[in-house]
Amino acid sequence: MSNPPKLRNDCFALPPGVHWTPVDEALAHLRQGMTVVTGIEPVPTVAAGGRVLAAEVQANRANPPYANSAVDGYGFAHAALGDGAHSLPLIDGRAAAGMPFDGLVPTGSAIRILTGAMLPKGVDTVVLEEDTAVANGHVSFERGLKKNANTRPIGEDVTDGEALLCEGHILRPQDLALLSAVGVETVQVRKPLRVGVLSTGDEIRELGTPVAPHQIYDANRPMLLDLIHNWGMEAFDLGHITDDAARVHATLTDGATRCDAILTSGGASAGDEDHISAALRNTGTHNLWRIAVKPGRPLALGLWDGVPVFGLPGNPVAAFVCTLIFARPALMTLSGAGWRTPRAMTVPAAFAKNKKPGRREYLRARLNADGHAEVFKSEGSGRISGLSWAAGLVELEDGARDIKPGDSVMYYPFAEFGV
Repeated sequence: MSNPPKLRNDCFALPPGVHWTPVDEALAHLRQGMTVVTGIEPVPTVAAGGRVLAAEVQANRANPPYANSAVDGYGFAHAALGDGAHSLPLIDGRAAAGMPFDGLVPTGSAIRILTGAMLPKGVDTVVLEEDTAVANGHVSFERGLKKNANTRPIGEDVTDGEALLCEGHILRPQDLALLSAVGVETVQVRKPLRVGVLSTGDEIRELGTPVAPHQIYDANRPMLLDLIHNWGMEAFDLGHITDDAARVHATLTDGATRCDAILTSGGASAGDEDHISAALRNTGTHNLWRIAVKPGRPLALGLWDGVPVFGLPGNPVAAFVCTLIFARPALMTLSGAGWRTPRAMTVPAAFAKNKKPGRREYLRARLNADGHAEVFKSEGSGRISGLSWAAGLVELEDGARDIKPGDSVMYYPFAEFGV
């Protein structure tokens, strides 16, 4: 099947005259410009974990595929029961899972039956073994058992042909169990989104290489590559390059031949050494989004040979937050999984803060033993240790707010971002 068309050149365009864009407006514009860019392929169900469904899936078979016993016990026809205690003669044979009884159980008689066994002809009710007494070839039990007790009807869980999972669903282990149970051997899924990750900056060095006092190790690329992997996408390491316009141009060109989207860190603002922004300006698709968010603010967005490029801040904390808030839902849409909005928990604050108006803030946070949100000791965006310390983010709205311990705040566990 052919691949979908690429994005439009104006997919990242903001309305003219906008200087500081609120987070909600930025997300709305981003969502409007994104569309699926991945193709479709058939994959065996057993190998489809983590893949995005490209079409609705229906059951090929009911589950259970036959009426069966829910317990170990004795099966019989309920119509044979009288008003008092019951005693039914047992016929020879038994019914077990995978070993059905082929004959007919006469009305007024009972048969030994085990959990999961197909109900034999003539059986519509099962009495639990622990509620019976067996002697002299008869099974005895008290009155009060209802018709169809301790049985599972055909299709109790899923009926034949029933719609199970919708397009855009990301297949989980439990989904593979469901699809396998109803005979779905192959599913139509989206090809994995291919995402390139590039670090820029003269100050950056690779782990394992000599580092001078004025240089730092690359923290962004390992973080971003692993995020992409966690989201079920194919991560391409485009490496690290220095602040050199020619190398930026060559690396983006190479990345665009192999990737459906590219994440860069560093060089995304408007300074002398911000070569990602400069390169995108040369393509005529550059959009520098100044977002009213902390940490973060500048995002350089554009297309390179038709491939979307997300220019993230160079600071690891800002790069991490901007990737979760902005890049992740966009990448999910490109992958065919659809725009994903994280769900927040409303929890009491375990901190105090006087927030000024004008920007939305995301604080590194985690829940304490009482279920209250505590925040990292410093809001400094250079404090990478706070990302490792945290288990989520507290979101503070755009306006001013004086937060005291016990006040309600919005907390997003990292799990809501697939982390």
